[in-house]
Amino acid sequence: MRLGDIISNQERDFLKFHSFQGFSKPVYLPIFQTAGTFENAIAVVIDHATLFNYNHGYRSSTSVKREQYNKLVSTMDSSLAESIGEVWELGVWFLRKLLGNLHQSDFLIVETTFNRWNFTGEVMVHSRLEVINHIVDNLKEIIVILHAALPKRITRSVVTYFENRRTNRPERKKVSGGIGMKRSSSSSKGLSDLDKNNGHLSPRRLKMKEDFMAKKEVKPIYIDNTRDQIRKKLGLLLLGIKALVRTPVGDGADIAESIDSILSFEKGFLKDDLYASDSLDNFVDDETSISIVSKLYGLLAAQFDDVEPASPEARRRLTFFATSIFMDLPSPPPLDKLLSWSCNVPYYNEDVLYSRKDLESRNEDGLSTIIYMKALYRNDWNNLIERLGLEDEQQIWSRKYFHELRMWASFRAQTLARTVEGMMYYEAALRLLCRIENVESEKVDDLVKSKFQLLLSCQVYDRMKRVQDPKAEDIDRLLKRFPNLRVAYIDKVNVYRDEAIEYYSVLIKSSESRERIEEVYRIKLPGNPIFGEGKPENQNLSLMFTRGEKVQTIDMNQDGYFEEALKIRSLLQEFEENSDIPTTIVGFREHIFTGSVSSLANYMALQEKSFVTIGHRVLDRVLRARLHYGHPDLFDKIFFMTRGGISKASKGINLSEDIFAGYKNILRGGKVKFREYIQVGKGRDVGMRQIYKFEAKLAQGAAEQSLSRDLNRIGTRLDFFRLLSFYFGGLGYYISSFLTTTTITFVVYFLLFLAIFDLEVIGERKIVEVGKFQMLLAGMGIVNTLPMLSTLMVEKGLRKALFQIFKVFVTGGPIYFMFHIQTRSYYFYQTLLAGGAQYRATGRGFVIHHSCFDNLYRFFAVSHFYMGFELLLALVLLSCTTQAGQVWGRTWSLWLAGFSFILPPFWFNPLAFYWGKVFQDYKKWIKWMGGTSIGSSKNSWEIWWREENCYFQRLTVWRKLPLLVKPIAHFVIGVQIAMPNIIKIESLGEEYLFNMALLCLCALILIIGYFIIDRFEAKLPPWVRRSGKLVIFGVLIVYSIMLVVKEYKYIRMIVGMYYIMAALSKMSLLFGYTALRRFYFYHDFILGNVIFMVLFVAAALQIPKSIQTWMLFNNALDQGVVIDDVLKYARMAQEQNADESRDKKEELKNLIQKQDSMLKKLTSYSENVKIETDLEDYGYESMVETPSMMR
Repeated sequence: MRLGDIISNQERDFLKFHSFQGFSKPVYLPIFQTAGTFENAIAVVIDHATLFNYNHGYRSSTSVKREQYNKLVSTMDSSLAESIGEVWELGVWFLRKLLGNLHQSDFLIVETTFNRWNFTGEVMVHSRLEVINHIVDNLKEIIVILHAALPKRITRSVVTYFENRRTNRPERKKVSGGIGMKRSSSSSKGLSDLDKNNGHLSPRRLKMKEDFMAKKEVKPIYIDNTRDQIRKKLGLLLLGIKALVRTPVGDGADIAESIDSILSFEKGFLKDDLYASDSLDNFVDDETSISIVSKLYGLLAAQFDDVEPASPEARRRLTFFATSIFMDLPSPPPLDKLLSWSCNVPYYNEDVLYSRKDLESRNEDGLSTIIYMKALYRNDWNNLIERLGLEDEQQIWSRKYFHELRMWASFRAQTLARTVEGMMYYEAALRLLCRIENVESEKVDDLVKSKFQLLLSCQVYDRMKRVQDPKAEDIDRLLKRFPNLRVAYIDKVNVYRDEAIEYYSVLIKSSESRERIEEVYRIKLPGNPIFGEGKPENQNLSLMFTRGEKVQTIDMNQDGYFEEALKIRSLLQEFEENSDIPTTIVGFREHIFTGSVSSLANYMALQEKSFVTIGHRVLDRVLRARLHYGHPDLFDKIFFMTRGGISKASKGINLSEDIFAGYKNILRGGKVKFREYIQVGKGRDVGMRQIYKFEAKLAQGAAEQSLSRDLNRIGTRLDFFRLLSFYFGGLGYYISSFLTTTTITFVVYFLLFLAIFDLEVIGERKIVEVGKFQMLLAGMGIVNTLPMLSTLMVEKGLRKALFQIFKVFVTGGPIYFMFHIQTRSYYFYQTLLAGGAQYRATGRGFVIHHSCFDNLYRFFAVSHFYMGFELLLALVLLSCTTQAGQVWGRTWSLWLAGFSFILPPFWFNPLAFYWGKVFQDYKKWIKWMGGTSIGSSKNSWEIWWREENCYFQRLTVWRKLPLLVKPIAHFVIGVQIAMPNIIKIESLGEEYLFNMALLCLCALILIIGYFIIDRFEAKLPPWVRRSGKLVIFGVLIVYSIMLVVKEYKYIRMIVGMYYIMAALSKMSLLFGYTALRRFYFYHDFILGNVIFMVLFVAAALQIPKSIQTWMLFNNALDQGVVIDDVLKYARMAQEQNADESRDKKEELKNLIQKQDSMLKKLTSYSENVKIETDLEDYGYESMVETPSMMR
């Protein structure tokens, strides 16, 4: 974790085991594990001693005291006992080192006496353990003082010699500096700074000064605040040890005498300043002493919160590893009997390593990737700077450190480098296990190679090399970084003699010198192997090069952890279970490492946790119906290679290729296991559009699965109960989503029909008001969160679990999940009707930009906005026409569904409620709506509309019939709203019928006029086309406003006509007539403006943008990321870029003016010499070198 910059140097020291040469224990526990335990252990000792004295008294028999001591030792927790043992051994060594050689004999008596008492169990016989806390407190204070002073303490060389008459021996004065320390000074007047002066005196003058000092009997004073503080506390500690002894005779008398000798010795630590300072100086030069002081500081003074890593990722990994080792793990075999396995990583064209351009490129808001990552991973960034030893952050952009920056950024994104680095931890773990099992060093490499292989399947590597793609260079860099990494690719060779193309499957590796890439195998293929879905074909390409007995499928945006790699031996043993049904697939947990980026990423992480952990657990242990749903499962290679491979790759039908391995496993009699004691990392989509594409791909894949023969065979061969389990773990999820949205639509229109046809009564009884009961039933939906809440409680505790669930509800989680229910429903049903399933590249980068309204409209209008607008309009009509009570109580959930289909793309879009952004979006959207019919859907509404509705042409008549249900319902609703008494036409009145006929006639004339203009558009002059459409649209709007103003009832007519035209437009579209497509245009124009009205109001209020920013980035805010600062920096960078652009324009303007002046002078002077001089003076060379600037 330190090399990955997840923890700092200090946190690394807290986490690592300690070993001190010459001590009795070979290994000491990490400070992370023992912090705070010694304090608890002393509390236990004092409690036992106090309770014993209360029950038995001081004068109890020796046997009773020994019995009580043995009881104390037996009942104490192992970690507490370990902490006491470590403090005793290290503390004794520390005090012996601190007191120095002059006190060795006295301190040895104290040490050996207490050791003997402890060995014989007579500690409580001779000691008052209830007062031991005084000794511990003084020792802790000594350690705290030294821990703070030693790193800053400076030892200076000898500067003065003098003769002391009392001792008649030359003494060496050594001055030590540190916190609160000064150079030594004399009490004689005129000799206040001996050290400073002596350094510049000649030997003769120095001898005269020494003689003078000897005659005056000057005794130097050494100022050392650290020494004085320690001596004060040390004296109290020794007095505490003396008071600890219960019996003043025998051994107790020896201890008291030794302590008195230490306290009173004139030349000892407590009396002689020079001796004490020298003793402290010895700690500075001794690394072992400093390490022991740090260890004692962790045992005595540090609490668990002090040594806990600051990084949430480090805490999560340590917590999971510590809890997982207590799970039911199979016994790991020796390495020579370990099953071999190969990791297969399919790769196409994703990011390998972030380049300088990737890191520095800024979005339209001026925010770059590296700035965002520095803010998101602030602790990791500081750890990187500390590891490289940089004083200035800007140094990291130098050539010396830039590669480290690229690696740091890439290891925090969804890149191939992160995946390869994580999977190669398997090799590092095997090497560590070889050391533990004492494998001979010359056999380690061969053993590791025979047990593990990482294979990268990059089918386009050859094409990357030909076009000099930087990603190919990055792959080569990974090959040289990891000599055991292999890359498989397809080599396309042109055979010129017969104009044919030959295809080869090639395996490459790095040479032993790591200077070049060399070829290992080349296998000729019968033809182009890529004819199906890309990812499964990529996996099949490299399967022939795997040499392990098992194959692990790893996606290119996954991660591995060293501590988890140590448990791979136990995981592979799952295949060795003796059973009638062979274990062929072993799955395990995934941790979504992108969950901290934003609220959307958090929802995706919780969704994945719900499925890949809780759901798989139920499917495995209870239902016995778990399939293969993707990476990182382990496969029995022999079982699958003899049954068609691990991937099916037919175009379309195998879009979700992973699930078909599970289908094959069921049909061929294999068994699947799921284990939770090991995990790998996994990246997920973090933006709204990315998640939308992902959900759409899965829904389309599920629809294609329902048409496959594999599913048909499973459905006809499984028993009823396993079939139900299979439905729950497979297609049932998508079928349920479709049924949910269909039910919502049916309920809304059913209630509307009852209201407009006045059928809300049964006989004389009106509809039962059940609003409160519906509210109660809605609360039952919270029950669905209980499995997730239980899992979070086990992993994080009750408080954090409740808080996380609360955040999901507050930040918009319900509308997010309802939005994607409609996503799955729409694409599942559309694919069943018309097919067209395709892989959708989601992109795996950080979403740090604002999505424009026209892009959001293109993505979500057909699948969500139309549905939401339709439901909300129907609910408005229901509210206006219903005669039953409790309208809100009966329809609140339907209102929520309607808003959930419209609001999320804007709520989860960064900067969606900023006034400037909204205004820019509106201008771009108006431009897109009026775009020409040439180009792509990004430029024109009309092209987008044709692309979205082209699938209707592929539908047969029978498949169009279900789509006619809604237009018929719209037509009936429109007629009933426009003419509520159509059944009793005589009661309508002549005026009403006349106005209705006039309205229909005007609408018919406008339709015919618009049809003529649209049909003969190419033959008409441009002014006729533009003005004609504008006049028709203007007349329609003005006439509608006039009718509404004249009489309120005409609103019903307009709404009814809207429904009628919607029905006619849909029917004409189904049967291939696109003449009424302009009504779709007006519909989209009105819908877009309605949404913009809400956005403009929200932007004007200012408050929604602050709430949205907090809600959207609440997970990042929890980690200390100040999003406002990030946005502020982005605005500053944007302004800086604007200033630079203005400066460049001004410079260009001045240059043009200068060149223009030069040209004028060229025409006014005829002498060549003068001309040449002018050319040089006015920068002619600059003009020639930069023609683009002149243009």
